[in-house]
Amino acid sequence: MSPTERGTAATRIQETTPGAGGTRAWTARLVVLGIVLSALNLRPAITSLGALLEEVRDGLGMSGGVAGLLTSVPPLCFAVFGVTAPRLARRFGPAAVVCAGMAAITAGLLIRPFVGNTAGFLAASALALMGIAVSNVLMPVIVKRWFPDRVGSMTGLYSMALALGTSAAAAVTVPLTDALGGGWQSGLAVWAALAAAAVLPWLPLVRDRSTAAERREPARGAERQQAPLRITRSRTAWALAVFFGLQATAAYITMGWMPQIFRDAGVSAGTAGVLLAVTMVMGVPLAFVIPRVATRLPHQGPIVLVLGACGLAGYAGLYLAPAAGAWAWALLLGVSNCAFPLALTMVGMRAHSGPGVAQLSAFAQSTGYLISIPGPLLVGVLYQQSGGWGLPLALMAALMVPQMVVGFLAGRDRTVEDEAAR
Repeated sequence: MSPTERGTAATRIQETTPGAGGTRAWTARLVVLGIVLSALNLRPAITSLGALLEEVRDGLGMSGGVAGLLTSVPPLCFAVFGVTAPRLARRFGPAAVVCAGMAAITAGLLIRPFVGNTAGFLAASALALMGIAVSNVLMPVIVKRWFPDRVGSMTGLYSMALALGTSAAAAVTVPLTDALGGGWQSGLAVWAALAAAAVLPWLPLVRDRSTAAERREPARGAERQQAPLRITRSRTAWALAVFFGLQATAAYITMGWMPQIFRDAGVSAGTAGVLLAVTMVMGVPLAFVIPRVATRLPHQGPIVLVLGACGLAGYAGLYLAPAAGAWAWALLLGVSNCAFPLALTMVGMRAHSGPGVAQLSAFAQSTGYLISIPGPLLVGVLYQQSGGWGLPLALMAALMVPQMVVGFLAGRDRTVEDEAAR
């Protein structure tokens, strides 16, 4: 049975099982709402903290070393917890796991501002990041399962919402904090409300007996398909994992250090924050367009090369004229960061089946996030040792070259099932 037929059969189960709670159209709309709200919550836990990091450090008496460690905690949690997502999805169903993930984000964001010490803050942040990690992995799986004929458009919608949540948290956290009285605790905690809203659409899908029936049937097929699949035998899987890791490295360096680069060049703190928001918001329209274009091409390599060229141009501009061309460099790096929705789209395209997508998503994201951990720390070390941004920018540009190479290889029209079976 083809992936499309499996998706259609799953939908028929939802439509015909008593207590399904509505028609196929109602279920599809609910899933779309859940995807959008979930995607909006996959980055505010990180970017809202970046906007208030100085205030958090002062409030908790956090050392500079621990504050630097915070930049590497998100990818570490994504790698450690993301690998558990396929197993949890087989046991409880993807919708149930994403619902629990949104609940974990809500709890973590609500607790961490009020624990009063660094250890508790890190633990609560890890709880929120755990919810983000499993949801990161399962979003492509949910898209593949419910919308097998619209992987590009649905991945674009999900990526656009993710970019919107990222940029919104970067742009409005400080104004929200001021409006709520100036306390950083309320400025961070307010994002828990958005996460709580994302729990609601998944509840009917978790409780429905029809959804449980849908999960049981694919689960038996998944076990048969996954047993012979050795994802590490696939060159495409490795290429996609390294591509994911290098684009994540570039993204976390940008989110963590780009405002400082501009400030050191004489740009005001407020303008530097707006420039970061511009970089992030570029992903909103492009994250919707790029996946749709990618699914219509037999080879996604040319898109990888265009995005990489924009990144190289942005880094060169930051080195040569960081203040004079600040807006241009922010736009170019925003385009380059759209390698993320492209990577998610390729995850859905490089596997035949839902279980294959789950394995590939977990492998590519967990391995990729592990690869991304040293990057922001190394940039900080080079900056501190050299006293300038020449060496860090050279490192960023150097990493863009292998990102373009492995991305081009990952974009070939192949599937991991075919390669792993050889």
